[in-house]
Parts: sequence; structure tokens; C-alpha cells
Amino acid sequence: GAHKTKTGYSSDGWVLEQLASQHELPAKILAYRRLAKLKNTYVDALPPLVNPHTARLHPTFHQLAAATGRLSAANPNVQNIPIRSEEGVRIREAFVPAEGSVLLSADYSQVELRILAHYSGDASLIESFRAGEDIHRRTAAEVGGVAPADVSAEQRARAKAVNFGIIYGSSAFGLANQLGIANAEAQATIDAYFARYRGVRRFLDETVAEARERGFVRTHLGRRRHLPDIGSRNRGLPAAAEPSAGNCGIQGTAADLIKKAMVGVEGAI
Repeated sequence: GAHKTKTGYSSDGWVLEQLASQHELPAKILAYRRLAKLKNTYVDALPPLVNPHTARLHPTFHQLAAATGRLSAANPNVQNIPIRSEEGVRIREAFVPAEGSVLLSADYSQVELRILAHYSGDASLIESFRAGEDIHRRTAAEVGGVAPADVSAEQRARAKAVNFGIIYGSSAFGLANQLGIANAEAQATIDAYFARYRGVRRFLDETVAEARERGFVRTHLGRRRHLPDIGSRNRGLPAAAEPSAGNCGIQGTAADLIKKAMVGVEGAI
């Protein structure tokens, strides 16, 4: 049954996706929306932002806009240029380096999970990174009690969602939604993870307790991120602030390290 609103049937994306298997029109509406979004956000918006003197785009980078401490960009935001779809790739082709220059791309591999391994001191996670293993495969093997070679693509995808869910503080409900599995099954997966990675559970609990006491979390480099809601008597707020206590430290540390690396790369070049 389609979702009904006060004015008739819903045209929400998720409703249309469910209907697309039954008729070709919903799929066309979804495709139209996708293209309209790309056109409005990039194709129409980017050319007027080109500087007439340099013929380049010069975004403004904000140090303090994102709560995590990451750099954010505006006019234009160059951090969300699409890549996953064919149309997105075509938009990316418009970004070319200046004559005689190159565009350099550098990235950390699994930086947040490495920080989690460091903070939690979890022997299994640390060993996994030191050995250069596929961390999601290893997690799937350990939580499922099977050999890494026997892990299916679906099990790996589930372990990956759990790994990132732990970093970003998603609940069993969020995880179930993302994986399309029942809440109870998602909770069992999370419980199995914590039973296996005890250091991670301890680290998250300690971080929440510390944040409750102080009202902030500290990143590895000493930057504070204030969480005023964590000691709140309002029932709804601490629940929202709590998962973020553990991952604030992780995401904030990742943000600090990336900024440090950017400065370092500049110096090295």
C-alpha cells in the first residue's frame, strides 16, 4: 500500500522507489528529480561563480562551520561534487587543473577506525590494521565466528555498516534501516560486536561518562567539543548526545589529523 498524505498519495522518494518495480512512471519521476537536482546545484550554479579575472573557482573554506571540526566549503561547496552516478562523473569532468598544474588527491585509509583502534586499545583491531587486513572482512569473520575466507559479500557489507555505525553512533534502528533487517537482528549484530571487541565498548562507555562529567569531549590533539545536552534532564536529549560522545572524539580527532596532514602536504610539496 502506498503512503497517503492529507492531499493524496505521497510522492516521497522511498515511496516512488517501491512503486518503480510496478510501473515505469515513478522511475522517470525519480530520474527527473535526480537530474533537476544536479542541474540546479551544479550545472546552473557553478558557472556564475567562476572568477572573471582568473577563470577559476575559488571556494571559501570555513574552519569553524562543521561541529566535528572538519573544513567545510562554500560558494561553491566543492566537497559534495557527485561521483557515483554517470551524470555525476560528467559534472566532475568540468573540474580541470590550471595550465601546467595537476589536481592531487590524497586520502587516509580508514582513518576513523584506526583512531578507534588506538583509543580503545583493542588488540584485535590493532593487529588487524598492523597486518594490513581488510578490516570489514575481519570484523565479519570475528563477529560471525567464521574464517575470513568464508565471509560472504553480504556479511562483509553488514560488518562494514556495524563498524561505521559504531563510529557514527547509529542505533540498532538506524542500522536495521540501513541494512533492511529487523531491529532485533540488528541489535544482536551490535551485541555480538561488543562481545568480541570489549575494548571498544569500554572506550565508548568511558567517553560517555567523561562527557557527562565535564560537558565536553577532547580530541587526541586536545581540541574540545562541547556537548551541553549530555547532562540534560530532558529525556530525549541525552539519548541523542550520548552516541555522539564516543564518536565526537573519533571524528574530531580525524578532522584534526586531516588538517594537520593538509598543512604537512603543503610543506612537503
